[in-house]
Amino acid sequence: MSSKFWFPSMSPEEIVEAFTGWGYFIKPDQVSRPSPEFVLGIYSACLEQVTGITLESLQGPTEQSLATLENPDLYSHALTHALMLHHIQRFANAAKITDFSSKDLYFPDPDRTRGILSAFINFIKFSEQSEAFITRLREQSTAVIKERRAVAEEISDLERRMAEFRVKRAEDEPKCEALRLENKTLMDHVIAYEDRHKGYKLEVDGLKQEKATLVAEIEKVIMETSTVTDSITRTNSRIVQSPERIKRTITSMGNTAAEEKRTIAANEAKTRDLRAKIDALLNIEKDVRSCVEQLQGIEKETRALDGARKELSDLRDALDRKIGERAELNMRRERVQKQLSNALEKLERAQKYAEDRRAASQQTIERLQHEYEEMSVERRDNDRQVEELRAEADDIERKMAEHLKTSEGELNELLTEYWKLRHGVVKVYMEILANKLGMQVRST
Repeated sequence: MSSKFWFPSMSPEEIVEAFTGWGYFIKPDQVSRPSPEFVLGIYSACLEQVTGITLESLQGPTEQSLATLENPDLYSHALTHALMLHHIQRFANAAKITDFSSKDLYFPDPDRTRGILSAFINFIKFSEQSEAFITRLREQSTAVIKERRAVAEEISDLERRMAEFRVKRAEDEPKCEALRLENKTLMDHVIAYEDRHKGYKLEVDGLKQEKATLVAEIEKVIMETSTVTDSITRTNSRIVQSPERIKRTITSMGNTAAEEKRTIAANEAKTRDLRAKIDALLNIEKDVRSCVEQLQGIEKETRALDGARKELSDLRDALDRKIGERAELNMRRERVQKQLSNALEKLERAQKYAEDRRAASQQTIERLQHEYEEMSVERRDNDRQVEELRAEADDIERKMAEHLKTSEGELNELLTEYWKLRHGVVKVYMEILANKLGMQVRST
């Protein structure tokens, strides 16, 4: 296994003991000589021990995903095993077995299977030691999933409200257009009223100044009149009374008084005109104030409309993002479906290849069986010939033993005769030699 992580290599007995502690009873022979059914079951048990995922739990989602196909039973088994392989690969990646593949399920190698099981057992024991942390992560994951569902429901609700808002907006669009035109007309009137109000205000300011000037002149005239009256009184008390002079004075004073009355009447008329203009300006000011209030209401409605437009823009942006996410999810779904179809095609090819291999293996087995039967017949013939040859060999060995025994008897007799003859010859030779040498030989 190509991995930078090291796991303690466990013996088959240790692996059996670990799984027995979890309630799974296996045999050491199954670990030493694993079969595809055994490794699938034991890997599924490891996956269930940590995640709770089983083949039965995958059956429901598989049936739901294949409900739209014509023959779901044709792909149900293959898709369930493909999903189980996907989850086992995720589990193997978590256990730091990065090169786990379908070969480990369908063509298991004993040493590699033992190493994978050692890593899985190590990871399961680590998970049991970190159960509190994993439980907290699962609770957080469950909360995130619930929140995601709530957000999805909220998004669907927002989409429904957006659709209703679009329909309502489409219905209110003529009214909005009429209100826009009316608002534009009112704004033109308000601008005209503001211009007129500015002119009236300037005119009122001028009239107020003129009124203040006239009031000051009236007060000045009154002061001058009182001064003149005092002066006349003082003068009358000093001068001698003359009827003609008094008459002239009275006439001039009457003319002066009449002139002052005319001036006062003119000033009063001007005052009445100014009051009428002031009342008109007050009415205009009230109208302008009502127009300003209406303008403020229109501005408030405009701000509300701008806020609604902004909210609509935000909702439209959110909808566009959700549409983009939906398109991305659809693309991912298409990619997954394409990968699924490719996996199904690969699975079909693998099944076809396995069937071809199985047929070829069956033919090979039949041929080997036939050859074995022929070899068995030949072996029986050879055994029979070997028995015959063994019997002939035993007979030959028995004859050889008898012949050897006979030959040894004859050889012993010959040796005896030989030693007798040799002893006799030596004795005769010694006597002849002694006689020739003149020596006396005593026999011993």
